[in-house]
Amino acid sequence: MCGRARCTLNSDQVARACGFAASIPTHQIDRYRPSYNVSPGAYLPVMLLERTTGEAEASPSICCMKWGLVPSFTKKTEKPDHYKMFNARSESIKEKPSFCRLLPANRCIVAVEGYYEWKKDASKRQPYYIHFKDSRPLLFAALYDSWKSSEGDILYTFTILTIGSSKSLQWLHDRMPVILGDDVSIDVWLNNAMSKSETVLRPYEDADLVWYPVTTAVGKPSFDGPDCIKEIKFNQIANFFTKKADGKDQMEEEHSKRLEFTPKVDGVDDTKKDASRTENAANFKEESSQNDMFNCMKEDCEHHMDEKYSSDGLLKKENAAPDIFGTKRQTQEIPLDSESRSEKGSSLLKKARRVKNVDDKQTSLLSYFGKP
Repeated sequence: MCGRARCTLNSDQVARACGFAASIPTHQIDRYRPSYNVSPGAYLPVMLLERTTGEAEASPSICCMKWGLVPSFTKKTEKPDHYKMFNARSESIKEKPSFCRLLPANRCIVAVEGYYEWKKDASKRQPYYIHFKDSRPLLFAALYDSWKSSEGDILYTFTILTIGSSKSLQWLHDRMPVILGDDVSIDVWLNNAMSKSETVLRPYEDADLVWYPVTTAVGKPSFDGPDCIKEIKFNQIANFFTKKADGKDQMEEEHSKRLEFTPKVDGVDDTKKDASRTENAANFKEESSQNDMFNCMKEDCEHHMDEKYSSDGLLKKENAAPDIFGTKRQTQEIPLDSESRSEKGSSLLKKARRVKNVDDKQTSLLSYFGKP
């Protein structure tokens, strides 16, 4: 929690934000580098009250310290780990040796313009920038300590106190830094006894604390500059996490245009729709072909029947020419009037449409026309 922040404030701005005059003493301020993406291990200006021997009251000053507490009892030969204690849970600071000994006299304030917090989802982590609506600095309650290395160098470090999130920020994270929102809380944290200082260790609930999503590139400490706090719209976030192959958009657009001129089948995907249309077209072509063949068979049948009758209405002998089935039959001349001829023709046409029985030993009409 609170592992990244923006701090581009100079020492005068830090002093005024804490309620002091701009011209107060500073220590090692040349080590400070303003940044939009500060992470543990970086130097930041820290407000504290120095109690000099012989003076009744402590005087304010700004000291440049490293973010990430290194306790004074750390071995001199040990390499400092600033990520180990860059935050301290305010609910348990009295119980841990690294923090409880600092509460009486080593309280301080860290001023930043805003901080980053990540919303964890199943597949990604989206960062948000949290700040005051009127852009005034955020003041965090903190504890500091000094450590002396084996070379004799003194390193000042600090840790930011955290508390359970406010109601408005619980959706984002379950912890937030302790924010000193007014002059009273600033004075209590820096000047008063430890018992009273506990009254400021609470979540900040006012509505002037706001937030918005920013680029995921802020997760890299090397990424810096104004783009860190540039607001990203939610549709831009969706596009950022959507990867598309080169040329795929153009292919999909052309495919969609082709589908606009083709009947659609509801409830079926595009591949199945195309297959369905192709199959329907093939079936329609096949049915049309069969209908044309049947019409030809019908016309041919009627033509042969007309040739089988003489001008006087008598049925011609079959031995003169083969019938439509390719066989010869024994027939007799039967006088026919127009009605009988029509009925006879209709009967023969119906008979031609039926497949002959096996006992008749004659080929069917379909086999005569060579249908496989």
